[in-house]
Amino acid sequence: MPPGRIETERLILRRFTRRDVNSVTEAVQSSLSDLNECLPWAHPGYRKDDASNYIKDSGEAWKEGRAYDYAIRRRGDTRRHLGNISIWPVSRLTRTGEIGYWVRTDATTHGIATEATAAVVKMGFEDLGYHKLTLRIAIGNRPSERVAEKLGFSREGVLREELLIRGRWVDHTLFSLLEREYHATPAMGPGQ
Repeated sequence: MPPGRIETERLILRRFTRRDVNSVTEAVQSSLSDLNECLPWAHPGYRKDDASNYIKDSGEAWKEGRAYDYAIRRRGDTRRHLGNISIWPVSRLTRTGEIGYWVRTDATTHGIATEATAAVVKMGFEDLGYHKLTLRIAIGNRPSERVAEKLGFSREGVLREELLIRGRWVDHTLFSLLEREYHATPAMGPGQ
């Protein structure tokens, strides 16, 4: 079981609580024009009920080991929701996990996604014992591709028509990082 709270230099990643409904709703609504392009759940009618259902499902997913979702908050301003980051098992046999994240539009370009993802990568390899971590990034989502590149992920290929988003099939690039690569990367490995 991963930790329920992870702290980095600037961020706090923590499990969701029911009290997060309003801040999650506000963050998603303020970022819909960007999220709408890449994420099927970020529909134009996103409301409190959507956030509430997500938070409830997140709690169940933790209990069942399906996914481990974290709210991203800045130290010193823990009320403002900056985005979400999750890690989930893809294959227990191959010890492969996947990471997904989003950051609110007005907080992008400040390294938040990179810092949060680095912390979750560390937890995935060191606490959960994964051999391989993957990211699926919608073609054209250059900011997310930069996060993968900064953290040493390798581009494996294109997953054609991977996700249906508002009636349009969207291709995704698959990125991966192996445990040995993580340990060999000075900025990512143990002790960092």
